[in-house]
Amino acid sequence: MTKADMNKQPDEVASMFDGVAQHYDRTNDVLSAGNAVLWRIATVKAIGAGPADKVLDIAAGTGTSSVAIAKRGAEVVALDFSHGMVEVGRQRHPEIEFVEGDAEALPFDDETFDAVTISFGLRNVNRPKVALAEMNRVLKPGGRLVVCEFSTPPFGLLRASYRAYLRFGMPIVARLTSSNSPAYSYLADSIAAWPEQQVLSQWLRGAGFTRVAYRNLTMGIVALHRGRKPSAKTTKN
Repeated sequence: MTKADMNKQPDEVASMFDGVAQHYDRTNDVLSAGNAVLWRIATVKAIGAGPADKVLDIAAGTGTSSVAIAKRGAEVVALDFSHGMVEVGRQRHPEIEFVEGDAEALPFDDETFDAVTISFGLRNVNRPKVALAEMNRVLKPGGRLVVCEFSTPPFGLLRASYRAYLRFGMPIVARLTSSNSPAYSYLADSIAAWPEQQVLSQWLRGAGFTRVAYRNLTMGIVALHRGRKPSAKTTKN
């Protein structure tokens, strides 16, 4: 399987990512013109994890973001539904715990993590609202969610230029840098079909998160969304 379709069947999407795992990080750096590093720094800062925190990194891929989070002293579990990504991640980062699993049915008990994050992966989930509900479930009361995802630039000229890059520029770059260039036409299609920032914020609220907010990165090409699981209610005697 070289390219998944927009139905986003989990086995097809996972198979597609299996095929790009070995060169995935290099291709992302090229396609993002180096911005991937800046987006990762902003995400790790937003998570705000420290030595006392247990963090779940969903759609972790080969673990690049997981390692950055772990460097702050947090205990990190890296989850991905691509067997190929998990295998490459385990080889490169044996100090990180990798788990093969589905964001729509997280293999963890309720209230396990202090923070949950997903970078550029929610867009690939078949039922993102179900995945967000699962993230809420595994968070401890008061726990925080950070979602970093491609988004919609608010300025018309930039939005048009970005869409032109997705349609024409990205396939050319992918052919030069990726082991499975058809997979990156799926990437362009999935970005173009993804809802704008306000819609994703509504999804977070619908999944039970409070203090929902977002900020644009790289003029809205990417948006960083945040939310909190409400703290446990105190009972009065």
